[in-house]
This record gives sequence, C-alpha cells and structure tokens, in this order.
Amino acid sequence: MEELLFIINPVAGGGKARDIKAIIEEQMEKYNKSFQIILTKNPKEATKIAYESKIDTVIAVGGDGTVTEVARGIIKRGYGSLGIIPGGTGNDFIKSLDIKKDYLDSIKTIINGKTIKIDVGLANGYKFLNIGGIGLDVEVIKGFEKIKKYIKGRFAYIISIFKTLLKFKKIKVSIEIDDKKFDENLVLFGTGSGKFYGGGLQMVPNAKINDGYLHSTLVKDLSNLRIATIFPEIFKGTHIRHKKYVETFKSKKIKIICQEDLYMNLDGELFFGGKEIEFSLSEEKLKVLIP
Repeated sequence: MEELLFIINPVAGGGKARDIKAIIEEQMEKYNKSFQIILTKNPKEATKIAYESKIDTVIAVGGDGTVTEVARGIIKRGYGSLGIIPGGTGNDFIKSLDIKKDYLDSIKTIINGKTIKIDVGLANGYKFLNIGGIGLDVEVIKGFEKIKKYIKGRFAYIISIFKTLLKFKKIKVSIEIDDKKFDENLVLFGTGSGKFYGGGLQMVPNAKINDGYLHSTLVKDLSNLRIATIFPEIFKGTHIRHKKYVETFKSKKIKIICQEDLYMNLDGELFFGGKEIEFSLSEEKLKVLIP
C-alpha cells in the first residue's frame, strides 16, 4: 500500500493548519491509507523533512510558504509528487491549480486526483513555484510582517499596501527580457507560472503553470496616487488594460539590474537579490496532484 507523508506547519494561517491534523487522520482511516504526519518546529524544516523522506507522495499542509518549502525538498531529492492541503492565510498558489480551499475536497484530490508536471522558477538560484516579485510588493511584505502581529488575514495585507504607498519611491532599473533591453522606473514587477499572490491579487493574469515560459507583469512610471487607483484592479486582473503603465511579457529569461541592492519576493518570502537579479525556469519539473 502506498504511504502518504503529511508535513504540517502548525503556525500557518494563525494556527489553523494545526487543526487540520485530526481531519487528516479521520479521512486517512476512511480511505484506508497508510500515512505519516510530521509537524514542523522551525522555519525551513519542511524542506529538510521532504528531502530526507523516502515516501513518494508528500503533502504540504499550510500556506504558500510551506508548499514551496516542501516542493524544494522533493525537487532536491529528485523524485516524488507534491500534494497540497491549504491551511495558510492567502493560499494563492492553489488558485492556479484549481485546488479548492475546502479541506475535505483537497484530501479527495490527493486520493483520487491526477498528477501533472509544472514549471519551477529560478531567481538567482532560488527555486520558486508561483510568482517572484520586485518593487512595491517587497515593501508591502515588510510592512505586512509587522502588521499581522495585530491584524490577521487579507485586511492586514491591504493596510500594508496603503501604508507603503505613502513613502514608496520608484526604482530605476535596466531590464533585459530575452533579447530586448530597456530602462524603466519600476513600481512593481511580478513573474512566474502562477496568476495570484498577496491574498488574491491576480498579478500575472496570463500566466500558465506548465507552458515552459515565464509570464511577467511590469507596472512602471506612475505616481503613488495613480498606483492607488489602479491597484484595486489587480484583484480582477484588469490592471493590464492600462497599457501606458502596465506591460506584460512572455519569455524564457529576465534580468533586472539596479544601482542599489534589491530584495525579491519569492512565493511570499523575502530574499536578498543584490544589484542584479536573473529570473529563469529550472530544467527540473515538479509533479503535483490536482483535481
């Protein structure tokens, strides 16, 4: 009998991922499945657990950060499939996979779903699954980490957005997209295989999870007041209609060069990027269970 490994981040979603443990145990007995459950104790531990496990199907129970950590472990060991039970705050990646937030429904997907291979992004060597970003979203995440101690969920993210807009300054960068090169005053840049981030923002509405290309959206050269009027449209993906300020690209590689050090947002986690950040797709693919 095939065994399943569930890796639970007990602090994801304000602790709600921990509550899923009893549901998993009940459903695994119902489906007569052999399984293990491990609760992480430290950041990044999910990667280590997935990497060292010999179990083929590893299920991430938590938010987008937990999903990416488990995926990195599976990719590093070179075999296996990723399952997802959403237990985080945003749960954005599942939206591009048509996996529902409902716990029982996502467990059914793990038992009866099909496996597809999806693209894996690279940003200065760091692997990501959903969206990598530069600019406004990085500053928003910094603010969100402080605000979420007092306010939970999507509302904390929205508050951070508007607080960030009060002091945000455009970033002067040179951008190379495949063989095209240009200078720009960057406000927000997102690229990857997923459509959503930040708790439902449809940043890259044209993205496809497994077509072998990076899909990118560049928001450029507009005032903070204008950002505030366009930003709500990102929830519906209609911001790309503002052609004067928003460009979309489909490419194999992207390089962003700046005179100042940059940070990058990879699946909701901040990484130091330095003065030059290169996005591309890994030669590796990841097997994921979907409905």
